[in-house]
Amino acid sequence: MRHITVNIDKASAKWNRAFPLMPTKIAAAATETFLQAKKPAAFGRRHFDVNIVLTDDTNVRTLNKNYRGKNKPTNVLSFPQFNLQNFRRAALDIYPPKSDVPLGDIVLAYQTIRAECNEQDKSLENHVIHLIVHGILHLLGYDHMRTREAEAMEKLECDILASLGYPDPYHEKSRLKKIKH
Repeated sequence: MRHITVNIDKASAKWNRAFPLMPTKIAAAATETFLQAKKPAAFGRRHFDVNIVLTDDTNVRTLNKNYRGKNKPTNVLSFPQFNLQNFRRAALDIYPPKSDVPLGDIVLAYQTIRAECNEQDKSLENHVIHLIVHGILHLLGYDHMRTREAEAMEKLECDILASLGYPDPYHEKSRLKKIKH
């Protein structure tokens, strides 16, 4: 049984033909990440939804400036609904029992991601799927600010990506790529 609904908004036409079956693959990656990641026990009794916005550098730059104080685009931004470091079950009680609970939003910037693919010799599909996994983990409270946290997050990312048939994004050059665009 799925415990998450994935809503995808292509806010920029640049994403229209990014890679084959993109919405299906993004939804599968988000769902698998949600299922494999450690979550508060109270999450097991609820259905969640996540919004993924596929946009451009201009929009991401504005969000990054407004919410993080950085006046530049970045590849992915995550906006969690909950602070899972201080999570209390009562935080879910404001949502009616049979309704979906918003997990948060993930926003991806096409031009930055495309440039990273060129610089790192990665396929667009592999990189986007990795960023979806990364973004969902951020929504679930994972972080990479400290070495120990970064190692745990990277390992989980690699495990999830492997279960979906994608290469290790931190050593992708040493493996065969699925699809190169």
